[in-house]
Amino acid sequence: MRYQSTRGQAPLLGFRDVTLAGLASDGGLYVPEAWPQFSADDIAAMADLSYVETAVRVMLPFVGEDLSEAELRELCAQAYGRFAHAAVTPLTQLDHRNWLLELFHGPTLAFKDVALQLLGLLFEKFLTGSTTPLTIVGATSGDTGSAAIDAVAGRHGVDIFMLHPKGRVSEVQRRQMTTVLAPNVHNIAIEGSFDDAQAMVKAMFNDAAFSGRFQLSAVNSINWARLMAQIVYYFYAAVRLGAPGRKVSFAVPTGNFGDVFAGYAAARMGLPVERLIVATNVNDILHRALSTGDYSAGTVTPTAAPSMDIQVSSNFERLLFDVGGRDGAALAEQMRGFETSKAMRLTNAQLTGAARYFASDRVDAADMSQAMRWAADSGEVIDPHTAIGLAAARRADVTGQVVTLATAHAAKFGTAVERATGSRPILPPRLDDLFDREERYATLPATFEAVTGYIAGRAQPKG
Repeated sequence: MRYQSTRGQAPLLGFRDVTLAGLASDGGLYVPEAWPQFSADDIAAMADLSYVETAVRVMLPFVGEDLSEAELRELCAQAYGRFAHAAVTPLTQLDHRNWLLELFHGPTLAFKDVALQLLGLLFEKFLTGSTTPLTIVGATSGDTGSAAIDAVAGRHGVDIFMLHPKGRVSEVQRRQMTTVLAPNVHNIAIEGSFDDAQAMVKAMFNDAAFSGRFQLSAVNSINWARLMAQIVYYFYAAVRLGAPGRKVSFAVPTGNFGDVFAGYAAARMGLPVERLIVATNVNDILHRALSTGDYSAGTVTPTAAPSMDIQVSSNFERLLFDVGGRDGAALAEQMRGFETSKAMRLTNAQLTGAARYFASDRVDAADMSQAMRWAADSGEVIDPHTAIGLAAARRADVTGQVVTLATAHAAKFGTAVERATGSRPILPPRLDDLFDREERYATLPATFEAVTGYIAGRAQPKG
C-alpha cells in the first residue's frame, strides 16, 4: 500500500512515513493510491468478530509491510482495552429505524479516542530506536485536543503542542486538555477561531524554515492514520444491522469532514452504504457545497456545538480529489484559489461524484434542541453535536435503517443539554474531580510569529 498527495507533487509514501509526516510536503493530504476491496463474503465474515478483530481485518490492507498482523492486533487490543464498554462502539436503538452508534466510551468521552488511542501507540511503535524527537502540532475545536493529549502524554520522544480557540470550547473540553500536566504536553489558547488555529498548523508544515528545524507530525484528521481507524466502526455497525445483505445510512455531525470521509472510504471499500448524511450546524459550508456546489467560507458563528463551528473543512479536499478524477495538479490550483479568496465552486465532476454517496442538511439551534428532547423521551441523553446528526437523520429521505454517530458524551456539554431537556447529565466517576484539577496553558495572539516562537522555545529540534 502506497499513499499519494491530493496535490500531486509530494513523493509516494508507505504507511509508517505517512503516519509520522501528517501533512504532505506539497501542502496536500495523503490518500491511498487505491481503495482496498472487500467482497460481500468478506463483509459477512465480520458478523461474529469482536471490535478488535474487525479493526485488524479492516485496517490490515492499509498498513502494508510496516506492521505485521500480529503487531496490528496487539496495538488494537491495547488501544481499545481502555474503553469503558466491552463492545467499544455499541449500537443503541431509538425507534423502528433510528440508531445511535456510541463513540464516546473512550478515555476522554469523544469519538476522537477511537482513532487517537491507536495513533499514539503507532507513534511510539514507529519511533522505537529513533534519536529524532517528534513534535506534534495540532488544532482543536474541542475533542481532538483532549483525545490526542491523553494518547501521547508522558510518551518518550514526543512533544505535543495543541492550539484551541480561547473561550470557544466547553469548560469540560478545555479542562480535559489543560489539566494534563505531563512535561511533554503544551496547551495554547489562541485569541481567534478554530479556523485560525487550523490554518496556523498547516502554515507551520508549509514553512520550510520552521518545519526544517523539527520533525513535525499531526494528530488532526489531516493525518491519514486517524481516518483509517475511523473506517472500522462503519463496518462494525453496518454488519450488526445486516450488511452486506442490507444497506444502512449514516448521519454524521461534522465540521472538518474527517469522520464522514471515513464513512465514504468504507463505501469505496465495498460496504453497502445507502447514504452518508452530512449534518452541519449554522456554520454550513459543507451543506452548501454538497447541495449547490458553493464552497465559500463565511464568518464562524459560535454555537452550542463548538466542535462544528468551522468554515474551512480540511478533509473535504480528500473527497474533491477522489470524486474529481484524482488530478493532483488541477486540485492544487483549485485549492490555491480557495486559500486566496476563501471561495470556490465545485466542478461538475466533483458535485456529481459526491452526490452518489452524500446527502446533507443544515440544523439550527431550535431543531438541535428538539432532537435532544426527542432522544430523551426515547430514554437517551445526547450531546448537541449528536443531536444535529439525529435531527438530520430523522428528516432524511432514505429507506431502511439510519445510524447517527453519537460523537461525544452528553456531560461534556452539560449546560446545553440541561437547557434543552431540563436535566443536567453527569460526568462518569473517573472524571469526578475534573473541576478540582490544576490547569496549565498559555494564551497567545493568533499570529504565526507568536505561536511558532512559543513552540520553538520548547520543542526539541532535530539532532
